[in-house]
Amino acid sequence: MTETVHVAVYDTFVDWEIGLAIDHINKPMWQREPGRFTVATVGATASPIVTMGGMRVVPDTTLDVVRPQDSAMLILAGNDIWNTEQFSPFAAKARDFLAAGVPVAAICGATGGLAMAGLLDDRAHTSNAAEFLNSVGYAGGHLYRDEPAVTDRDLITGAANAPVHFAREILERLDVFAPGVLASWFKLYGDRDPAGFYELMAE
Repeated sequence: MTETVHVAVYDTFVDWEIGLAIDHINKPMWQREPGRFTVATVGATASPIVTMGGMRVVPDTTLDVVRPQDSAMLILAGNDIWNTEQFSPFAAKARDFLAAGVPVAAICGATGGLAMAGLLDDRAHTSNAAEFLNSVGYAGGHLYRDEPAVTDRDLITGAANAPVHFAREILERLDVFAPGVLASWFKLYGDRDPAGFYELMAE
């Protein structure tokens, strides 16, 4: 049965931060179970949004109808609205997912929005910088990790400058690739070692 990975979309959505992750979730190449996952975009409403890169995206579905039990993961990219009312419904949906034991992955500004909602107060996490999250007055500073990406239970967080590390955590959590394939994948994309490509081609 196909499982859906939901990607939150909103104006100023930072498209490049999650591109590598959703590409390899959506395409069957090298996957442990090809075709297991599909990617769907979810907006606050059905109205089109414009990404930071200028692309116009019409959401596949809306927050009010997405249920954690019908999803494999919720992914939240960075944005310029993380500290506004516009982002609050997405943070609330992330809370629902985590409460249901369904993973959430947030990168860049989205981590700030989750921090404001109290979702980083009891989980190890990372972001663009400790100072960035401290500026929102959250209670999770003692759990901040100065790492490119961090997974704690069902929450994945990543820094804006580490989309490859963020993607690796997502792919590992979803069990998209066998461990050896994921290692070769990261060798290619993370370490920029061409040997990783030839290892993948041999799969």
